Amino acid sequence: MGTFTIKLPDVGEGVAEAELVEWHVAVGDPVKEDMTLAAVMTDKATVDIPSPVDGTVTWLGGAVGDTLAVGSPLVRLDVAGPGGTSETVETANVSAATVEPSASDEEPPSKLPISPLDEEITPPSNVAPAARAAPSAKAAPASNAPRKPGERPLASPAVRRRATEAGVDLRRVAGSGPAGRITAEDLAAFFDAGAEAPAGRGRAADSSVTDVRITGLRRRIAGKMETASRRIAHITYVDEIDMEALETLRAGMNQNRREDRPKLTLLPFLMKAIVIAVRGQPAMNALYDDEAGVLHQHGGVHIGIAAQTGGGLMVPVARHCETRDVWNCAAEVARLSDAARTGSAKREELSGSTITITSLGALGGIATTPIINHPEVAIVGVNKMEIRPVWDGAQFRPRKRMNLSSSFDHRVIDGHDAAVFVQRIRQLLENPAMIFIEDAA
Repeated sequence: MGTFTIKLPDVGEGVAEAELVEWHVAVGDPVKEDMTLAAVMTDKATVDIPSPVDGTVTWLGGAVGDTLAVGSPLVRLDVAGPGGTSETVETANVSAATVEPSASDEEPPSKLPISPLDEEITPPSNVAPAARAAPSAKAAPASNAPRKPGERPLASPAVRRRATEAGVDLRRVAGSGPAGRITAEDLAAFFDAGAEAPAGRGRAADSSVTDVRITGLRRRIAGKMETASRRIAHITYVDEIDMEALETLRAGMNQNRREDRPKLTLLPFLMKAIVIAVRGQPAMNALYDDEAGVLHQHGGVHIGIAAQTGGGLMVPVARHCETRDVWNCAAEVARLSDAARTGSAKREELSGSTITITSLGALGGIATTPIINHPEVAIVGVNKMEIRPVWDGAQFRPRKRMNLSSSFDHRVIDGHDAAVFVQRIRQLLENPAMIFIEDAA
């Protein structure tokens, strides 16, 4: 028998470190060659790490959420034979759960420290002692006396839930476990002693605190939002649009569409309106390299469509919308949204946008302040459509109205230009026949 050490391989594209986002094995598990051991996330993608040999897991090199350097030990196996080391594991299964990369992305945040809390933090049992080491608060001395007011008792979630359901303040319960931890037996003994919930109380106060570590795609999204907020001087312009004509046209086109054509939503019309609007203002369809002081204006209109998935916000990209009609835009949006939600989107489908649309559909609210998808300079936000009373000069009439909330990089886009851009989109949406006329020109 020997020990075989699997090191974190170089996953390419100049990546020096990766975040450990999932373990597929635990200490003591038997593994076969090519079996997936773990998943790691880089700035570019989530990558599965397979085992190059058969063996039994004896050590894991980190906990979920840890950032590991390329070449650092990841897993140790007991194997038949003299053992060895693998640093060139062939990676596979690049996941679509990626964050859209850009040339100006900063380095990903380093490993987040675990803040010292008054509650004991218990790492997973399948993580090696060295990998579990983290700053922690000085352990409280063992005590069987009830806690002082304001001092948080130590207890498992199950014990806390049972106490909450019974209306019991755990500070009144003596703990017999390590560092005064309250066990299920301690709580049962408290009940057996005849203790009751305070009289006259209705629903028990919930004082529980759940700590959720931000890892994986969520951490990458947080990093991109922080970068955009810190580096971009945002200006948001909100305008109201009358949607009666467009909604009438859209309903008619859907009713008479061919079976091979997708159902039209608002987005394809908005995409074509953006394509036409950027012809007169190419600075809106651009990426700003703020370090070099260069605005890269693109001829092709590559529209990112912000989509909410189970793993977080993703931005699949409909490329070259200047070559598409509304039906083709609709089909591409449907295809990309489905791929993003199912995790089958390719890496190139999640990067390269030059301007972005964000929409919450029926949950869109009255107005929003969208954050620009750095290093782009404009994002168009769709708010919910609703019937509002509109004065026509003689009386109020019900009209379908919708707000557009659009943000711009004020370092390179003036407020006047932002207003002109949105007004042009408004003109096209309120007179949708112009979309087809302008598109054919």
